[in-house]
Amino acid sequence: MIAIFGVVMCRGCLQILCVTTADRGMYSCRVFNLYHEVWSDQVHVKIDPGSSIDASWEEIDAAATPSPARQISKLYATDKVALLMGNMNYLHHRPLRAPMADVHEMTNLLRQLDFKVVSLLDLNWQEMHSAVTEFLLLLDRGVYGLLYFAGHGYENYGNSFMVPIDAPASYTSENCLWVQDVLQRMQERETSLNVFLLDMCRKRNLNDGVPPQPGQLKVTANIVFGYATCVDAEAFEVNKDDLSNGIFINFLKQRVMEDEKVTVMLDRVAEDMGRCEITRGRQALELRSNLSERRALTDRIQSSGCPETTSARNLQWAIAHVLPKSRNLQFDCGVTVQLGFAAEFSNIMIIYTRILENPKDIASCSAHLTDFTEGLDMDLKMSNQENLLDAGSLLPMEILLPAELPGLYTRLKGLQRLTKELTFTVCLQYKYTNLDEEVHERQTVTVGKPLVSKLNLHEPRLPRSYSASSSFDLHSFSHSSSFPEGFGPSFPASETSSIGSASTTWSYYSQPGLSATPSSPGKLNLPVEDDSPELFDSDAPQPLTTSKSLPHGQVEDLTYRFSNMHNFHSC
Repeated sequence: MIAIFGVVMCRGCLQILCVTTADRGMYSCRVFNLYHEVWSDQVHVKIDPGSSIDASWEEIDAAATPSPARQISKLYATDKVALLMGNMNYLHHRPLRAPMADVHEMTNLLRQLDFKVVSLLDLNWQEMHSAVTEFLLLLDRGVYGLLYFAGHGYENYGNSFMVPIDAPASYTSENCLWVQDVLQRMQERETSLNVFLLDMCRKRNLNDGVPPQPGQLKVTANIVFGYATCVDAEAFEVNKDDLSNGIFINFLKQRVMEDEKVTVMLDRVAEDMGRCEITRGRQALELRSNLSERRALTDRIQSSGCPETTSARNLQWAIAHVLPKSRNLQFDCGVTVQLGFAAEFSNIMIIYTRILENPKDIASCSAHLTDFTEGLDMDLKMSNQENLLDAGSLLPMEILLPAELPGLYTRLKGLQRLTKELTFTVCLQYKYTNLDEEVHERQTVTVGKPLVSKLNLHEPRLPRSYSASSSFDLHSFSHSSSFPEGFGPSFPASETSSIGSASTTWSYYSQPGLSATPSSPGKLNLPVEDDSPELFDSDAPQPLTTSKSLPHGQVEDLTYRFSNMHNFHSC
């Protein structure tokens, strides 16, 4: 073993196992996020026989038989793509608390593993179907595909269903997204690994009749299902402050970066959950898999032999993650206002404003955003806030503006529902030193269709049998020299970074299928358990809650609670 120390390492030490003399050479460290990267200075690493205690080394030829470590890691992905969906604010069912925080956690972790991540919150039926169709277009032969869902859900006779936010009170499979159908469509793309992480309840839906019959699945050995809970059981969250993570994500995030076969990693998550006092006997991870190869989420990416396909996939993903350029607005009074933009999720954007220049004859001034394009999901009371937390965001303040630079933040949700370009007004309010009357100036700003709004997820897609050609088919891209309408060769790069570490909070999911409505507010908090150190650092015990809707006036009504910042499932 060799240890390399560097100031850019979070834990101060990077340990590399199974090192031989063939691994010596020049090394550097890359620190990056979605928009920036920085490389450290190169360091020459010497590895000689006897360099490590309790190890025997011998000189080997790099062209000779590869080391065991290399034999183990020979599997690779031609690309890695993830679709993360978290539904919280249901129209006809109890809201959840955890999905926002869970999706945020998973987004940050998967990006570190070089996944192209699309993260979406609060989708209706049409938007979920369209998002899956676009996700499938990013898949191709050899790609690793991962789908994570947090929200209300249910399972009937082995068929799992994800519930959109607009599902009626007594929903059936026709109102939901069928997981097994998504799997079949993923197999059609000839992926090397299909991973489903379903953070939702798996209770039966008594409103549903005969389940749909899935088509013939291909005989493959590349499918992994990780269920947050067992069949006919619920998924939970723990109430803590205003934010929550689900039990599943709480333990998964501690293991997902491990360089292990996916099933081995999930087995360890299941063991960790089994040792947690607060969920013992209530929730246990279930793993289903036919994976026959040592495929790991940490596997490296090795591009396929078709550069056109790779470029097409990169473009298809990039179009849903374009931010407006930051800009400075000059007002007649001499004040300069800066506008900046950051992505919190693929369908949630932060706009921040600050005063750059303020003439001496102006005693005070402020800039507020108003008159947004119709269709956005936003709370005006939470706009133009002095900090991101008050605006409802998980992003850390320092990711946008230094603490010493005051500014106002506005969080725009539901960008997938934009039917036209995003327009808003910047209203400048100021007072001159020798006048008491407040003066107003206004400028209208148009920033196009940011982030996922370019994909028009609100529009119906073609029938399932035509999904492969509904927008942008990677299989046929190499035979065409032109981009489809709406795609261009380049996009403006944002001048701000949009990724930050998420707050650590916990929530849980409940099962769909049983009709719960806001008019039936019955709640039952489970007895408080002893504090579990696996979950919390706080000394105070945390109540564990669950929610489920019961049809036909059944008496028992348990309420599932979820974090409004992260993905969670409930029935």
